[in-house]
This record gives sequence, structure tokens and C-alpha cells, in this order.
Amino acid sequence: MENRRSFVMKIAAGMATTGFISASGHAIASEVPMKNIFVHHVFFWLKEPKNPEVRAQFEKGLQELIKVPQIQSSHIGAPVESPREVVDDSFTYSFLTFFKNKEDQDVYQTHPIHLQFIEDCQHLWEKVIVFDAMD
Repeated sequence: MENRRSFVMKIAAGMATTGFISASGHAIASEVPMKNIFVHHVFFWLKEPKNPEVRAQFEKGLQELIKVPQIQSSHIGAPVESPREVVDDSFTYSFLTFFKNKEDQDVYQTHPIHLQFIEDCQHLWEKVIVFDAMD
């Protein structure tokens, strides 16, 4: 529960700094609509998910990737095991980013930091799935 609370507080703090919500520290989801935000969610399946050196190299790459200035907020996560059939916990890492608009996400796609991440890390993964969404 503490990890979830910490995650929620980090997201709220990031959203407050980007103007998505007030900095009051307490908000109800229905009172904080995220409108006109481009959401980019990437799931990675590493070739060697149990190898600590591979994980460290990949995590270092993700930490560099979040330095792309167009990213408004981000979250790097690992799956939570779940017995629920609707939960896919087969991936190794989740990379969630928020952009102001599609144009900023387009800039991100060709940004040198993003291209360097692909060059440095693509040999580590066997599968990638991307979900982009915007209202």
C-alpha cells in the first residue's frame, strides 16, 4: 500500500508542476480531468528479464530517456503479479509519459536522446508494445 501511495503522490506532484492539477496535495479524480494530454505508454519485454546487469543497463537507459524536455511527467514501473485474468503482468518494464500535445510527442520520437536510447537498448528487448491515447 505504501508503494501505491508513494506512486500516486509522485504522479500528483508531477501533474501539479505541469499544471494538470492544483498543488493542494489532495484531489479527487473526477475533479481533475486530464484534457488534451497526449499519453504514451510503452511496455517492454526484455530478453533476459532476470539478469541484473541487463536490468541495470535498461533502467539507466530509461533514466536518460526521461530527460527529453518535451516529457511533462513520466513513470517507470515493473509489473505487479496478479491472479486476475484481465491483468497482463508478463512485461518486464512499463514506461508511461505525458506530453502537452501530439506535436511534442512527435518531437520526442526523433529527439537525439530517444534515438540514442533505441540504439543503446534495443538489443535488450524481445518485444515492445506502445499505446498512445488522447481525448
